[in-house]
Amino acid sequence: MEVVSANGHHYDWAKEVKEFDQKKAGVKGLVDAGVTKIPRFFVHPPESVKSHSSPAASNTADPPAAEFPTIDFQGVESGGARRKEIVDGIREAASSWGFFRLVNHGVPFEVMDAMLEAVRRFHEQPIEAKMPLYSSDSRQRVRFNSNVALREFDAACWRDLLTCVFHDDTLDPEAIPSVCRKEVLEYVKHMIKLRETTAEILSEALGLSSDYLSGIECMKSQALACLYYPICPEPDLTLGTAKHSDTTFLTLLLQDSIGGLQVLHQDHWFDVPPVRGAIIANIGDLMQIISNDKFRSVEHRVLAQPIGPRISVACFFTPSGKASAKPFGPIKELLSEENPPVYREFQCREYYEYYKLKGTNVTSALPHYKL
Repeated sequence: MEVVSANGHHYDWAKEVKEFDQKKAGVKGLVDAGVTKIPRFFVHPPESVKSHSSPAASNTADPPAAEFPTIDFQGVESGGARRKEIVDGIREAASSWGFFRLVNHGVPFEVMDAMLEAVRRFHEQPIEAKMPLYSSDSRQRVRFNSNVALREFDAACWRDLLTCVFHDDTLDPEAIPSVCRKEVLEYVKHMIKLRETTAEILSEALGLSSDYLSGIECMKSQALACLYYPICPEPDLTLGTAKHSDTTFLTLLLQDSIGGLQVLHQDHWFDVPPVRGAIIANIGDLMQIISNDKFRSVEHRVLAQPIGPRISVACFFTPSGKASAKPFGPIKELLSEENPPVYREFQCREYYEYYKLKGTNVTSALPHYKL
């Protein structure tokens, strides 16, 4: 089917996407082949790739002064005044930015460095080694693809990813590619521990018991996205990851030193500069729903880069199998006559089906579930 590209040219979108997909080489395959111009289905509308401008206006005014929040977990287990300081800091960051940097979080530097290097090692293998894992089937718990947009002729993003899905924190180790298996398993162990600590702090920040979020198993499963953003020959025409908010309860992100992550705050795009040893946490849509808007899920994106490759690891936390069978909605303990529910109850299956139906045309499902 012929469509019009972002620069106004007519072309057979479906044919070009199919040809790209059948090669099973990903974006890195294009770079290795020496492309100097990106394929047309990677080109985004000009207004989508502006760097620091307000998304609601055509002006390019500098963003307002604001400091990206950093939460120091040093002493988080000690209780007392230090614990309260951390809880207050996360409450403020989760309710205003929806994004915050975690430092002194307990994940060793060598574990983070090894994980980033393992992601690089997987993606920089010969194409033949990755092809058997190439799939867009979300039922496949370990898969490699480029997340190419396949609905409504949306623009694709300049990235490749290896996804490992741990249902209820479990995944057959043999399913993970041997080239990165050891590092993935070690990193996930630390993510589980950090998730539990963060869940306690978020629970207390909501005024609940520290074990509340763990008790409802809303973050018991996780999908590890091992992202590889190759050098882009035309970074002003595309994005590494398009504007979106996460469908999850919580995301923990490890990024290398390249940069490119931006978060939407006060109607402007702010850079989230890499800090060695830090992990970025962000609130997902499901957390905003159950917190009844006390915590905010915000849009973010990754710019394509003329240098690189950029490597990051995103850990997306979702409900356990048991919790997924129950309806989700605003936490009852947070509701009152003064604070009535903002969202209706729904099943997780309905929530994810909505995203499948809408594809990349929806940046957030929150409006769909508002009362």
